[in-house]
Amino acid sequence: MASWEIHDDMNFYITADKFYIEPNGKSEVLIIDRISQEKSIQVKTNQLPQGIQVRKICGILGVIKLISGFHLVVMTHRIFVGIINSQVIWRLAGFDIIPFVPSLTHLSETQKAQNSVYLAMVRQVLDTPYYYFSYTYDITHTLQRLHCMPPDFMQTALYERSDSRFVWNGYLLKYFHRPDLRQYSLPLILGFVSINDVLVNNHSFQWILISRRSVHRAGTRLFCRGIDQTGNVSNYVETEQIVDVRGDKVSFVQTRGSIPLFWRQTPNLKYKPPPELVAGRDHLIACSKHLDAQLIHYGRQVLVNLIDHRGAEDVLEKAFATTISSLGNQNVRYESYDFHAECRKMRYDRLHNLIARLAHEQDEFGMFHLRRDGNLMSSQDGVFRTNCIDCLDRTNVVQSMLAKRSLEQSLIKLGVLTTGQRIDPSSTFEWLFKNVWADNADMISTQYSGTGALKTDFTRTGKRTKMGLLKDGSNSLTRYYKNNFNDGFRQDAIDLFLGKYVVKDGEGLTVQCPLVIQKGWKYGTFPVVLLFAFAMFFTSAVYPQEYNTESLLFILFWGSMVAVTGGGILKYGVEFVDWPKLVPAIRSSNKMEA
Repeated sequence: MASWEIHDDMNFYITADKFYIEPNGKSEVLIIDRISQEKSIQVKTNQLPQGIQVRKICGILGVIKLISGFHLVVMTHRIFVGIINSQVIWRLAGFDIIPFVPSLTHLSETQKAQNSVYLAMVRQVLDTPYYYFSYTYDITHTLQRLHCMPPDFMQTALYERSDSRFVWNGYLLKYFHRPDLRQYSLPLILGFVSINDVLVNNHSFQWILISRRSVHRAGTRLFCRGIDQTGNVSNYVETEQIVDVRGDKVSFVQTRGSIPLFWRQTPNLKYKPPPELVAGRDHLIACSKHLDAQLIHYGRQVLVNLIDHRGAEDVLEKAFATTISSLGNQNVRYESYDFHAECRKMRYDRLHNLIARLAHEQDEFGMFHLRRDGNLMSSQDGVFRTNCIDCLDRTNVVQSMLAKRSLEQSLIKLGVLTTGQRIDPSSTFEWLFKNVWADNADMISTQYSGTGALKTDFTRTGKRTKMGLLKDGSNSLTRYYKNNFNDGFRQDAIDLFLGKYVVKDGEGLTVQCPLVIQKGWKYGTFPVVLLFAFAMFFTSAVYPQEYNTESLLFILFWGSMVAVTGGGILKYGVEFVDWPKLVPAIRSSNKMEA
């Protein structure tokens, strides 16, 4: 399996007109002109400036254009995660954003304020936990994909590759799209990585879990649902489990992603707005594009749908089933399982019935097995594509159970477990397995919804608990607040970082800045009236010298005002939601479409 090499520790010099980046131990220097944006690699002689402070950086993440001009994004700190295939994996722990133009005197006061908002967006995306990378190993691909690539693949520049679904700074790295700059282009994945040294039956081995979030149709929970016209779905994540026993490697891959239909769940201040199909869209063609891509990347597909078969989610379940039936693709099978109905009253043990129904196909799909001598023993030729509504909580529970079954088969194949042996439920490894999968759930959920996952008490302990229910309630309320009042900004930040929106020349001066939005009269009027009415109601109810007809009428009047204004806010709920501005959603009083 080939490796690559990207410059790691570098000296960074900043002058008024140039950036100088000197890789440690190399005889070259990268020079970026801050005025013309020209970049060149030169043999190191005497170019480096003298008498200025030298900064230490550990990677270049790219360049992004904001109102004030281009900005260089560099990594300043990293955290060691572990070793995969003898190569070190790191986590991003610090960054800096340096403007090419050091002064903002060329901007108006309005532009300065808008530029600060864009900078805050970039920082928020990079502050999202967690980004991972390696200087010598392509963590953006599975073991099987890496093995199947041609020998010169690792020397191919990122922008020349056909599959860059999981490179989160790919847009920023476009500035370095030149073959001679490949070693300065450090790709990041967003997701989760856990690397663990384990001892079972006196056999030591590595157990690794990697989740990679896709950059296509990326966004936040309620602003990014379903599919787009090119077949990309929201919250798409590829999860790979790796077992490495003294160089013998086994990999098992699963995927998750939003229901591949055009649907939405309009945020409107209601606790759980109902999902609805988007009328007038060709669901069949878009779904077909999505599955065609999945078949190319992974082989056969079993679509495990965990949403409810009644209530608000039922419309999606029926439409998904009908669409897959209409496609008639023999390499795709639809498996619908009403998670909440089957597991009601905390009977999560019934999930084993679902795993039993999938066992035959899991055995047929197999797993990728590469011996330490380089001989390929087997490949995985199909995956389970699991979803619920959010592809977070229910999805992670089922994926962890499929991974557990694959893990035990892998350990038997590699001689760690004997035939028919299971992982001891009371062992340290069992505890580790459950907690790592629960951590994976929390991280994927935080990146999409803004909070940790629900139902992780089952993943961690194997059963539902009352404390777990209380934690789920707390997370649900936090999700409600963030999804309604914070996620417009977060969606804008993601769209800016991924290049879905590009800042225009003269924005904020000769070109209208999309950050400037005129709110309707309801946005300012209703909350003010509600607060005043509530204050008057509280005062009338608590502080009257005596209760008489007049005071009771005051209480009744201000109570009615609280009810009327509160009802008005709920009725016009979409007016009070924090909506994206850069790539705005199309909406009316009750409708929204991405």
